[in-house]
Amino acid sequence: MSAVPRGGESGVRPVTTIAIVAPVRGTYTVKKLMLLGSLYLAQGLPDGFFRQTLPVMLRREGVSLEGIGLATLLMLPWGLKFLWAPLVDRHGSPRFGRRRSWIVPLQLSAIAVMLLLAQADPQHGLMPLLIGVLVINFIAATQDIAADGLAVALLRPEERGLGNGVQVGAYRVGMILSGGVLVVLFERIGWAGCFYWMAGISALALLPVLLAREPAAPPPEPQDVGMLRGFLRQPGMGGWLATIAAFKFGEAFATAMLRPMFVDHDLSLVALGWITGTAGFIAGMVGAMVGGAFVGAYGRYRMLMIFGLLQAVAVASYALLALGPLDLTRVYVICIFEHLVGGMATAALFTMMMDACRPHAAGTDYTAQASVVVLATGIASAFSGFSAQTLGYPAHFGLAAALCLAATGLVPMHRARVLRGETRVAALP
Repeated sequence: MSAVPRGGESGVRPVTTIAIVAPVRGTYTVKKLMLLGSLYLAQGLPDGFFRQTLPVMLRREGVSLEGIGLATLLMLPWGLKFLWAPLVDRHGSPRFGRRRSWIVPLQLSAIAVMLLLAQADPQHGLMPLLIGVLVINFIAATQDIAADGLAVALLRPEERGLGNGVQVGAYRVGMILSGGVLVVLFERIGWAGCFYWMAGISALALLPVLLAREPAAPPPEPQDVGMLRGFLRQPGMGGWLATIAAFKFGEAFATAMLRPMFVDHDLSLVALGWITGTAGFIAGMVGAMVGGAFVGAYGRYRMLMIFGLLQAVAVASYALLALGPLDLTRVYVICIFEHLVGGMATAALFTMMMDACRPHAAGTDYTAQASVVVLATGIASAFSGFSAQTLGYPAHFGLAAALCLAATGLVPMHRARVLRGETRVAALP
């Protein structure tokens, strides 16, 4: 099922209905979801380590807060991966699988780097760690191009909602395993144990990929540059990219200041780790699964609008926490609610990003959209500190909620262009 219809369907049926009517097809769907789950779990490992565990390790080694902040530049490959996405999309082994021939060696390379980092001694300097993290981010970002292309090729339109729920959920499981869990275990297993832990999980996650068969992909366009140019030149693409960038901007603008706000309110690091590193990620995983199922059952645009409105409410609720004093019960409830809604909104948005991909250039098209999201969230995070410092935490979260609300208003505007026939980008209902 490598060909992905561009639109024209009158509705989308839930995956559960298809499974009842055609058990064989339903079984095949489960196998695809298990494969994608293993792929995105492995990709969530570097992200969780980078966001949760690395700051702890750097701080324990005496790195300044400014230095820890600048370490975010190590994530730059994720924002720039669109530059080499056409290369990954065009080349690969047809016999082994055009995407699998990238995924397998890249994941093995990431495992090798983790094992090397386990041998490094932080007492002799942090440069090997920082270089290793940069290399792992480059490997993971490149692998993500191939994984996204494989996901678009595998999933039929009616499967994409559930498929994206599984992807986002599995990604967050990876973040929990390398983030919240490692922060808790760090005192016991130490520096080397952290990297052995991640290498072992990555190796296990590779097994379903090795056992899977990849469907034949449509032939790519003859020129790498032409693939990206053709994607950007589609009618309505500019408005669509602005919509997905704005949709994630407000959320990132808010959450970047969440941990500093908790620290300033004297929330303990142990509580912070459990709230944001474990309970929050689990809620996001559940939200992604629920959101993906709702998208498949009730339609893309309707669910994206509803989840966008809920996301604005959830971000606004952080302003209530900022007024203090912090009550742990309120903190847990509001953080779990925000992560739950965020998972729903992400699953819906990623489903529609798949809809906007062309079958012959799925990796390039999805990567270009994902890069827009990464750059938008990076810019939002960079400016969030200035906003919180100037306005104070309550007003900052209020502004972030307003940005979320404004971004949600762009969704029906794009849908109106689709209905008028001005664009076929993300045209499924």
